[in-house]
Amino acid sequence: MIAGAHVSRRGEGVRGAVEGCRQRRADCAQVFLSNPRAWAAPSFVEPVAAAFREDWRASGLGPLVAHAPYPVNIAAADPLNLRRSRSLLRATVEAADLLGVDLVVVHAGAGGSAPTGVARRRAATSLREVIGAAPRVQVVVELMAGTAGAVASTPEEAAALLEVAGDDRLGLCLDTCHLFATGEPLDDPGGADRLVLALERRDLLARVALVHANDSVFGCGEHRDRHADLGDGRIGRGGLRALASSVLGAAPWILETPGEADRQRRDLAWLRRWGRPTASL
Repeated sequence: MIAGAHVSRRGEGVRGAVEGCRQRRADCAQVFLSNPRAWAAPSFVEPVAAAFREDWRASGLGPLVAHAPYPVNIAAADPLNLRRSRSLLRATVEAADLLGVDLVVVHAGAGGSAPTGVARRRAATSLREVIGAAPRVQVVVELMAGTAGAVASTPEEAAALLEVAGDDRLGLCLDTCHLFATGEPLDDPGGADRLVLALERRDLLARVALVHANDSVFGCGEHRDRHADLGDGRIGRGGLRALASSVLGAAPWILETPGEADRQRRDLAWLRRWGRPTASL
């Protein structure tokens, strides 16, 4: 299993992320390329980007994942918000391409009170606009936690969004906390098998490019997204172990848990004991 964590870059380069990976004994990393809570787009001049690429290449780590800033809502009902979201996502994807990033993760978005089909078409249009902006980067859609207006939280909704988007280059990111919040009973002994079967039936297994590994503070189906360290939440180690040892364990896993480096190092070691050998899903 390839297992890593979301880490801080510290400044313009990637050396802080490499150091964070070393502290955690992580194989890979997820980072933000700009302020995660602001509309300011990432900006890197070529000499800085070249140093970024070289430092990451020299680290021997990978893949490198960038997460789109939180304000991005690819299904926003407000026209200004939608334009800003598309612009910031495109800038993030283009910066990722310049920096040698492998994957860019973006939430599936929420359409407010708009009909589901309308919001889904907005999200699909947003995705199509950025897929070709940087051909070396894969755009990966992260399923939501079943919150109000969410475009895609379940395998069924993911399949519908990808069908409308109509581009096989799009990947999926599964967040274990989000799935649990949506109503997937991952704490149940058969929960992992049922999730894999649901993905398989919709031809989605091959689209899973990344798993965000998080336990959940809140219960199954509560639609509340609050991450916990592995084994300290409501999913529990049994449920996470079943997921890691399933076919989903062949994808890279990234911790987004609140624990410090020492705790995350232990959790990564635990995941690797159960994860499947890395291979194509």
